[in-house]
Amino acid sequence: MILAITIVKAQIGIPQINNYSSNLYKGGTQNWEIAQDKNGIMYFANNEGLLSYNGKFWKIAPLPHKTVLRSLAIDTDGKIYVGGQDELGYFFPDAQGVLRYHSLKALLPANEQSLADVWDIVIDGEQIFFRTTSKILWLKNNIFKVFKPKSAWEFLGLANQHLIAQDTERGLMLFKQGEWIPLNNQLDFKNIFITAALSYNQNTILLTTQKNGLFLLHNNEITPWKTADADLFVKNRISDAKKIGSSLFAFASNAAGCYIVDASGKTIQSFADKEGLQKNNVRSIFSDRNQNLWLGFDDGIGFIAFNNAIKYIYPDAAKQTSSYATRVLNGTLYVGTSNGLYQSKLESGYADLSYSHQTFSEINNTQGQVWNLNVINNKLLIGHEEGAYVLNNNAVQQLFHYPGTWVFEPLTRKQPATEIIAGTYNGLRRIVFNQHSFIDAGSIKGFDESMRFLVYDTTSNTIWASHPYRGIYRFTLTADKKEIKESRLFTNKDGLPSLLYNYVTRIKNRVVVATEKGIFEFDEKNQRFSPSKELIAILGEEVYQYLNEDPKGNIWFVTNKKVGVVDFTRKTAGKNYTLVYFPELNGKVVPGFENIYPLNQQNIFIGSTNGLIHINYQRYLKNIKPLNVILTQIKTIGLKDSTIFGGYFLKENRIADQQHKNQKPKLAYAFNSLHFEFSSTLYEQLNNIEFSYQLTGFDETWSDWGSKSEKDYTNLPAGNYTFKVKARNNLGNESAPVVYAFTILPPWYQTWWFYSACFILFLVLIYLLIQRQKRKHLKQQDYLKKTYQLEIEHNEKEIVKLQNEKLENEVNFKNKELATATMHLMQRGKLISRIKEELVPIVKTENLDESPEEFKKILSLINDSERADADWDSFAIHFDHVHSNFLTKLKERVPALSGNDLKLCAYLKMNLSSKEIAQLMSVSNKAVEVSRYRLRKKLNVSSDTNLFDYLIEITS
Repeated sequence: MILAITIVKAQIGIPQINNYSSNLYKGGTQNWEIAQDKNGIMYFANNEGLLSYNGKFWKIAPLPHKTVLRSLAIDTDGKIYVGGQDELGYFFPDAQGVLRYHSLKALLPANEQSLADVWDIVIDGEQIFFRTTSKILWLKNNIFKVFKPKSAWEFLGLANQHLIAQDTERGLMLFKQGEWIPLNNQLDFKNIFITAALSYNQNTILLTTQKNGLFLLHNNEITPWKTADADLFVKNRISDAKKIGSSLFAFASNAAGCYIVDASGKTIQSFADKEGLQKNNVRSIFSDRNQNLWLGFDDGIGFIAFNNAIKYIYPDAAKQTSSYATRVLNGTLYVGTSNGLYQSKLESGYADLSYSHQTFSEINNTQGQVWNLNVINNKLLIGHEEGAYVLNNNAVQQLFHYPGTWVFEPLTRKQPATEIIAGTYNGLRRIVFNQHSFIDAGSIKGFDESMRFLVYDTTSNTIWASHPYRGIYRFTLTADKKEIKESRLFTNKDGLPSLLYNYVTRIKNRVVVATEKGIFEFDEKNQRFSPSKELIAILGEEVYQYLNEDPKGNIWFVTNKKVGVVDFTRKTAGKNYTLVYFPELNGKVVPGFENIYPLNQQNIFIGSTNGLIHINYQRYLKNIKPLNVILTQIKTIGLKDSTIFGGYFLKENRIADQQHKNQKPKLAYAFNSLHFEFSSTLYEQLNNIEFSYQLTGFDETWSDWGSKSEKDYTNLPAGNYTFKVKARNNLGNESAPVVYAFTILPPWYQTWWFYSACFILFLVLIYLLIQRQKRKHLKQQDYLKKTYQLEIEHNEKEIVKLQNEKLENEVNFKNKELATATMHLMQRGKLISRIKEELVPIVKTENLDESPEEFKKILSLINDSERADADWDSFAIHFDHVHSNFLTKLKERVPALSGNDLKLCAYLKMNLSSKEIAQLMSVSNKAVEVSRYRLRKKLNVSSDTNLFDYLIEITS
């Protein structure tokens, strides 16, 4: 029974629904409560902590002990009060804009610090109330007061400035003057559990219950709210509720999704799994500042763009068909799909047809591809892959079975049209209208190829037709319209850019062709195609697959799977039109079979690959919300990322919209690579929003618009910077930029103290250099002195050497002289000896006394010569001079030596033989040996010692 009611109440148009799984947002499964701050950021009380979403990025902030978060509420200063298992406190950003948790348990009395789950938080001015089942905690001026129930506190809420609580024993209670006062005349609430309290109107509060439906509290009296759908809210437990705008209410149920109810209690919309929700068990619901709905599921989060002007219609329950054609006739919506024709009887009273609650049904005998629908003479003609049909009294009548039919084109703009041309798989076919009926008049002879695009030109009484790969045909029919009298094929030789991608249509009562280089028109005078001056100036040289004009004269188009409209009712920037694109529809149209049915400004139907798209264009233009952009995070890029801005500006201990001048950070040069993240909290238009940014001090101009919501800057030089980012939507509206200023400090080698140190170091280096030069100079002087000294010494040595050599030469010379003298002495001695030897016999033969006096004198001279020491004295002096006073030193060492001993030593020094010594001393050889022996005795030298060596040793 619940399912039947849900089907009846479901609207045909379903807004955009986004589902976010716990795997996507990386948090817990259950979401117990939802809130939104002044910047538009969404917050969820999640099983794993405070979950937030800013349109691009999800973040989760756990409680200190990782406990479940059950409730949250946001104060006007930006504090996010939270309650969980045995914990209560608030999140608030620190100086860097990063959310930090601050526990309030320490403010509780010591005996009240043990808490169960904190299920509700209510902020009433400067008072904050926390509810557990065993106590309500009232925080004011940092002082807690505790209120105990008689049984258990089951609910706490605020509506119409009344703080309401439910005690299962005492029922509903109001907080007045610091006390809880029970309501009078109330129902028995022991078994009724309130889940929400909403402002129904200025004097009445709407109460939702878990299993007992809806109640109204008015003047302290509680009465059931009896509505047509009252039983629905009894059978489907209401877990939470929020008010939407001034007159709508959103109810979350445990088993049937959520319901949208108006002030009369009528369910105008419902959303469950068949509409696209990932779960039917909705624990919490929230209406954001743009009246979008957020749902906290038992596992995941849902978003419904409830206030969006774009909705999706699914003719078949399985949502498997594509839509090729749409028409509204006699209060019924017809949709031609890839598997038949569907219809839905539209409810009256809805200018926006997507709010109709009637279900679709398939029209019998239409299975297969429905290529075209056209209303001619107030009848619906159906182009089908199996021929052509006409709808009569909810039943189809086949006009011809073969071939498949693409399009219908009346041969007059007046109604009723008596003749219609059908473009088929095999040429043209003629249909006549007679006596309120369409009749197949057979094929038109003269052409048998596929004709999908046809336009009848009333000015020239000709038919223009697009061929898929040959160009554009122009046909002239015979008077009876049974055959083609004349045909001509226009190709690229006749002005068309190409033989391909040519689509003929009628715009502004003119036949135009959408080509691969924009819109072309036919020049009748020159018999050639040329660019349309008016349309090329507006649409440019893009490839257009589809063009259609709405009743207001606006041109709807499809280009490269993008949908747009040239709106001539809105003028911008000195132009008499506005070009509007719908980015949320990109890629959703049926490629090759694009179709747009602009019924009126509130009902634009667009064929989609999955169902049908409905745009309330009038509401779309009115529904333009102020754009905002927020800076969500700034972090440094490096080996370890570090957040320098967490997304929240502060001013006077309150969350602000812009950066305060005292919050300008100064970053060390090591953090000169930054990552910026930004977003917009216009959640229903996220696909339409683009961003542009500029880093003043680095970028010369603003960046190109794009959907990317991150930007990296690396290796920024030292200096002052200001990052600015702004957003715009598809209508050209721009947000005010958000600004973040910061300074990158110079590296240590560019600071004043480094320059000072460098200057001092430079002076020190100059001083050291001077000292070094001095030392070098002194060293060089020392070197030169040493070199000079060495050179002097060398020269002196050379002089000494030369002197020694000279002395040696002189010694040698004197030795030679000495040797010569010695030889002379020896020869003289020998001569004297021989003379003596010769004279002695003569003297002996004669009487000496009788010898002549001359003989006596000669003998006497010879003897004197042998005994004379004059020669020896001269020799001794000369010998000492040559041999370093040898004789003097020897005499000093051995005073006992006689003159003959000294002579012998001198001769031994000269290394003379005994024979030579004997001659010099005028003695015999034996006498010399005797003298040697005596000399050894005097010198005390043994016979083993060489006498020559000994003499050298003792005189050295």
